[in-house]
Amino acid sequence: MSQSKTINRRILLASRPHGAPTAENFKLDQSPVPTPASGQVLLRTVYLSLDPYMRGRMSDAPSYAAPVEVGAVMVGGTVSKIEVSEHPDYKAGDLVLSYSGWQDYALSDGKGLTRLDPKLGKPSYALGLLGMPGFTAYMGLLDIGQPQAGETVVVAAATGAVGSVVGQIAKLKGCRVVGIAGGADKCNYAVEELGFDACINHRAADFPQQLAAACSKGIDVYFENVGGAVFEAVLPLLNVRARVPLCGMIASYNATGKPEGPDHLPSLMRRLLTRRIKLQGFIIFDDYGHRYPEFFKEMSGWIVAGKMKYREDIVDGLENAPQAFIGLLEGKNFGKLVIRSGDE
Repeated sequence: MSQSKTINRRILLASRPHGAPTAENFKLDQSPVPTPASGQVLLRTVYLSLDPYMRGRMSDAPSYAAPVEVGAVMVGGTVSKIEVSEHPDYKAGDLVLSYSGWQDYALSDGKGLTRLDPKLGKPSYALGLLGMPGFTAYMGLLDIGQPQAGETVVVAAATGAVGSVVGQIAKLKGCRVVGIAGGADKCNYAVEELGFDACINHRAADFPQQLAAACSKGIDVYFENVGGAVFEAVLPLLNVRARVPLCGMIASYNATGKPEGPDHLPSLMRRLLTRRIKLQGFIIFDDYGHRYPEFFKEMSGWIVAGKMKYREDIVDGLENAPQAFIGLLEGKNFGKLVIRSGDE
């Protein structure tokens, strides 16, 4: 299905998932394209970002952000083109970073819009390398992880939107970088394309042993965005005064209860204490929003200098967003997952 000039396709939250989301939790809705009033612009979505945090917004459990209401449009960052402008600061044809969500069209009064410079190359990078994922990698690693040359940095989901950037920044800082990814293809990409020193397949039967062998001097910084069995394999390898930036726990996002087996919390707390490990969670724009210009300048320089590689997994068609999102939570994407909703 292609975008229409008269119909606004919207993907709504039809119901709250219990466990992993299914297609039944989403509803494709159609309504007339809205007309901007004075002081507004009409935005047409070109690219939609799909990110793991959206699973949390589908739940009504208490969190750092309000949940999506049942029957409302799913939230999400977008690269949008201004189709009609009744706003003095914007003109038709401008590309902007917005937060229009899972729909073809949206109205905006200009608040929260960021005009994109066409000289920066791929507009979709505003959702990844130059957007929230890249910003998360940059601040989490450098401000919380504080890697030093010669240290060992380990990052989970190593070829994903955040992990791939974490590893490359760590290499720029002179660290030994070990990635963790799901599958041989992803691990090969991390080493051969991104320049990681090693990458371990977490699906291997002897994953903990392989990780230990790759980190013979222990782990100084572990960038955590997965949790679960991956963190259990990492924990014994953390060195004294290791730093653990915590930006996500995708392994538990679909959990419906406490994990089976023994309670690992006492041993975790003991290890954090005896090895003086720093584990710090962060919400990127809440905690570091004021430093985005610093990140943007540094990352833009690295991109221009050819020091950063970034892989996108682009899926065509807004109607395919639900299935692509379900696959994201299962690790089926390879790179930053983006929905291409329409033409630039």
